[in-house]
Amino acid sequence: QVQLVESGGGLVQAGGSLRLSCAASGRTFSGYAMGWFRQAPGKEREFVAAISWSGGSTTYADSVKGRFTISRENAKNTVNLQMNTLKPEDTAVYYCAASWIATPSSQRYNYGYWGQGTQVTVSS
Repeated sequence: QVQLVESGGGLVQAGGSLRLSCAASGRTFSGYAMGWFRQAPGKEREFVAAISWSGGSTTYADSVKGRFTISRENAKNTVNLQMNTLKPEDTAVYYCAASWIATPSSQRYNYGYWGQGTQVTVSS
């Protein structure tokens, strides 16, 4: 079984930055993509960003392009999400996910493992 644990969430003012990390343990899923999703109260979980195994291919939701950067450190089994120029609309619980496939995907059905989430709150 693969376990994913997010950290780095918190309260930040609009325009500020946060860096989320996801630590993976258990069975290895070497060669597969990783992603970040988020869910605000009363809304469905939505895609944020994803990255390939090599780190050379990424994809982002339109709402975060130019502000968020996803990266991974495979030797440490860690995926990061650097969030800059945060907006109140970014407020949500952020989830790390491990994919079944190697290509970064925005589709939830391509992810088989999920973390418990970390809260990000952006105040105005």
